[in-house]
Amino acid sequence: MVLRQLRSLWRQLLRLEYPRQSPGIWRNRDTVLILLMCALVALVSSWPWLTEPNLRPGMDAPFTARAPQAAVVVDSSALEERRQELVPRSTVQVVDEQANRQLRQKLEQGLQAVEQQAKSDQQRIEPLAITAEERNWLRGAGGDQLTAWAREVRQAQLRMLSQGLAPGLAEGQLLQAATLQLEPLAPLPRGLGARLLSSSLQGNSNLRSDPVLSQRRIEALITQQGIPTITVQQGDLITRQGDTINPQAFDVLDYFGLVNRRPRPLAWLGHFLEALAMAGVLVLVQRRWRACLEPRQALLALGALLVVQGFALWLGPLASPLVLLVPPALLLAQGLGTPCGLAWLAAASFLWPMPITALTGMRLLVAATVGSVAALAAGRQRSRAELLQLAVLLPGAGLLLQWLLLQWRLQGPGAVAQVDLMSEALLLGGLLMAGLLLAPLVETFFGLVTRARLMELADLQRPLLRRLSVEAPGTFEHTLMIAGLAEEGARAIQADIDLVRTGALYHDVGKLHGPEWFIENQKEGNNPHDTLDDPFASAGILQAHVDEGLKLARRYRLPRPLADFIPEHQGTLKMGYFLHQARERQPSVTEESFRYRGPAPRSRETAILMLADGCEAALRSLPPGTSENEARQMVRRIIEARQDDDQLANSGISRAELELLIRAFVRVWRRMRHRRIAYPIPARKGYSA
Repeated sequence: MVLRQLRSLWRQLLRLEYPRQSPGIWRNRDTVLILLMCALVALVSSWPWLTEPNLRPGMDAPFTARAPQAAVVVDSSALEERRQELVPRSTVQVVDEQANRQLRQKLEQGLQAVEQQAKSDQQRIEPLAITAEERNWLRGAGGDQLTAWAREVRQAQLRMLSQGLAPGLAEGQLLQAATLQLEPLAPLPRGLGARLLSSSLQGNSNLRSDPVLSQRRIEALITQQGIPTITVQQGDLITRQGDTINPQAFDVLDYFGLVNRRPRPLAWLGHFLEALAMAGVLVLVQRRWRACLEPRQALLALGALLVVQGFALWLGPLASPLVLLVPPALLLAQGLGTPCGLAWLAAASFLWPMPITALTGMRLLVAATVGSVAALAAGRQRSRAELLQLAVLLPGAGLLLQWLLLQWRLQGPGAVAQVDLMSEALLLGGLLMAGLLLAPLVETFFGLVTRARLMELADLQRPLLRRLSVEAPGTFEHTLMIAGLAEEGARAIQADIDLVRTGALYHDVGKLHGPEWFIENQKEGNNPHDTLDDPFASAGILQAHVDEGLKLARRYRLPRPLADFIPEHQGTLKMGYFLHQARERQPSVTEESFRYRGPAPRSRETAILMLADGCEAALRSLPPGTSENEARQMVRRIIEARQDDDQLANSGISRAELELLIRAFVRVWRRMRHRRIAYPIPARKGYSA
């Protein structure tokens, strides 16, 4: 039973080894550049082992150490704890001039409102209530008296602001302070001014923290209280071999020079080779699952790995695996396929350059889970709108999963406080949104083919397709028919439907160089090939539609997988009509002179298009009374002819899949040949029936 399962897996592996995509051509310089990038990734990944000390708190002591002499050592961990304790009560606050300007503007608005309210004959709803006595005083006071009152109110506010306005001060205390500042005034205007000051300052503050002054105060307090130290006598046991090194023991070991901070070549070399092997395996896995992988696409994956490692080293403990790993995994899964995205995610998680603690391990686990979901979902997204939904859902899922795991594994509040989960989720969402905006540029520069891009290129209003419909309408209609056949065939054998449909729309764009030379675009009259009367020149014109199509693909920046449909849909087929003409004149003409230059189809998708192209004209030419069995036999003869001509040898299509293609093409033909109702045509008025 086990042997049978192993044999089945081996056969499946051999079947997967068939080339299903056009293999990418890597020149020597491309290979050297990729190897150099792998070495750079390995260097950055192993960088901590060039600078990290051989000992650190929390690890097991490799030896037993005793103090060689008496010493007083600064306790760095206790010093840091004291500094953290002093931070909340040692914050220095200074007056913020910008807040002062805003509060002065608010007071001016209040003064203007009071003045307008006093001049109005009708009672209005205002922020500050004015009594009848205060209203009479405002109306009876002269201009100089009101100006002096307003000046006193402004001066009182300046005095209060210069002393600093604490946030959350009680309204009664604020009103009392304002009343004291306006004590020289008479009771009536003093009460009005105090209420105006209180309403303009209530709920506001003009203080801000000054980090420089706060740090100076903390250092001064630490100096006053004394720096925590560790007193060591000669011969004291610092650490015993096998025991865990605590922070105090590490400080003492470091003081006596027992902590080696020099580079460790052997340890670094081991991690360097490990990272180099991982980067190489990443490229090989991507090449295995994507035969058409281009050097620039491999460099994109390695470059993303390099950037992630660089940011992780730079940020240190603040580095977020969720933010750094998920966006590149999503982008690579869209452009290179889900297996390539998952391979990159595994390599990036394995080569995470920071020491893996309990907290870091949990965050890496969450990032790997969310990244895997993103990679699996990316291959199914067919529009930018669906990707936008994914960019909204992923941060929320990461936030929830991290919170649950941290609560469960690391015992809640203290652990969760170490990670600002909400800020991390918002940053991840922002990066995914930015990635959606930059995705078209990345796709164009690196030749990535995402589902969304295929759908955009299949728009019939694209410049090249619009030009084909105007300049070569017959070829355009032929293209639409081929696209329908090829799409149904791809669906039948579970090939890439979007790639086949889009490739079919562009496979004959080369006919734009001379539409009149192809029969579907010829109107009534002589065929230009008859006037040319040269089978060799006519064969050159047919080959030219492939060459010109490749030129147009480069000019309009079509991705390589789409450009491959242009030569491979013709493969190395014979131009039978012109070969027959040439042999009538010169029997010794070789067949190779009248074959397309190819290459033959190297993927299932281009092979489907070749077979659809060969069957389309034959199916349309069948008479009305043709049965399905007769149509199926005709399609089978065409496909077997392509197979006998060795056109499908490198496509990876099995014989069973060919039978499914035959049935799919006949289904499309049956839909095209459906019956219609014969409508009666009424006789025109004025004529007898």
